[in-house]
Amino acid sequence: MSFPRRYLIAIMAFFGFFNIYSLRVNLSIAIVAMTENRTTIHANGTIGYDQDFPWSSKEQGLLLSSFFYGYITTQLLGGWLAPKMGAGKLYGLGILTTALLTLLTPLIADFGLVPLVAIRILEGIFEGVTFPAMHALWSRWAPPLERSKLVTIAYSGSYFGTVVSMGVCGLLAEHLGWASIFYVSGTFAVLWWILWFVLVKESPQEDRFIKRTELDYISNCLGSTADQHKLSVPWKSILTSLPVWATVAAHFAENWGFYTLLTQLPTFLSDTSDLKLDKTGFLAAIPYLAMAIIVQTGGQLADWLRSRWRVETTKVRKIFTCGAFVAQTIFMLATAYTHAVTAAIICLTIAVGFGGFAWSGFSVNHLDIAPQYASLIMGLSNTVATLPGIVSPALTGYIVQNKTSSEWHLVFYISAGIYMIGCVFYAFAASGNRQAWSQPTEDTDPKTGNTLALDSVN
Repeated sequence: MSFPRRYLIAIMAFFGFFNIYSLRVNLSIAIVAMTENRTTIHANGTIGYDQDFPWSSKEQGLLLSSFFYGYITTQLLGGWLAPKMGAGKLYGLGILTTALLTLLTPLIADFGLVPLVAIRILEGIFEGVTFPAMHALWSRWAPPLERSKLVTIAYSGSYFGTVVSMGVCGLLAEHLGWASIFYVSGTFAVLWWILWFVLVKESPQEDRFIKRTELDYISNCLGSTADQHKLSVPWKSILTSLPVWATVAAHFAENWGFYTLLTQLPTFLSDTSDLKLDKTGFLAAIPYLAMAIIVQTGGQLADWLRSRWRVETTKVRKIFTCGAFVAQTIFMLATAYTHAVTAAIICLTIAVGFGGFAWSGFSVNHLDIAPQYASLIMGLSNTVATLPGIVSPALTGYIVQNKTSSEWHLVFYISAGIYMIGCVFYAFAASGNRQAWSQPTEDTDPKTGNTLALDSVN
């Protein structure tokens, strides 16, 4: 029995997102080494303190957030381009270009802060198309009752990439220098792209290695959903839909906490403990290891509840998303009241880990409510959800001026509050049902009937 091609795509997408987040998070580790004070004994016996880059806290906040200035600009563009030029091609191109720019980063850094900010903005521009492109690809490959499973397999690569990058980058910086971080992560991403280009096709119909049984199964489930090139987009309906904005709000809330820790956790551990960078990197990776595991588990559990126990999709999405946000709020607040590194790591691990259940809720919701417009809705959602990546590092830079525990506590209070706001709105407005404005018209492929039947159960 051959391995299903849709699961091959999920595995390849897993490593794609692995690379996406490795390329994104590498600077969060590297910047600690780039700006640390090193004790130097001069020839005359005097002791001095040197830095490769004497950036202030505000300048570091600007640099860490600069990626998202570019990232926010191409979300909707990616959702629009993916069905037209090919979702798989666009996804691969976004990662390849980001990898090439990453390889140039050490050279560019020598020219100063402004050129480095510019190259991070460019990286964000090219990575911005990847999430909408993947949703467009899944709209052609993912049967409704396997959506949670396939999507979370792919997206869990983001968190495994964060885990490995934080751990390995800390070692690389400590033993080979900070520049090696960018060379290693860029090279791995280029090698991945070669495999992606060879193995992944835009649709089951274009894959000459797919078995007939799998092709028929996917075609019967999705029907005309797989043909998106000539769709007229109901922008007014999308922009006035409460379920759409519920996914946007949940995505924003989850990303606020996630990006706050993604960009600031190494710095937080460095400021509040005496740990060396290699240990800081590994400790900062622990919460994302928990999230990587829970994302996988959550996706399996969500689809099991829907297919085995026939739990309505709306209930599953709300239970997973809102339950996760409540837990994240509690443990983010607990972090603010801890005074030991171990306790802080435990609380943050639980807080970040529960985000994996949230991703089994809201991140698949675009495909529930409007599968043929999923890439565009994901583009809209990720546009708004990118704002935390811009605002949070800069805000943290302004709050944490003296690197005290009380300043960091305020950072965690803000994250906890945003989780709760997202929880309340999602509980009120979310839906797992296909929306009236996304229902196929009567002149579409007759196989659409199968899709509607499945959607009515989901």
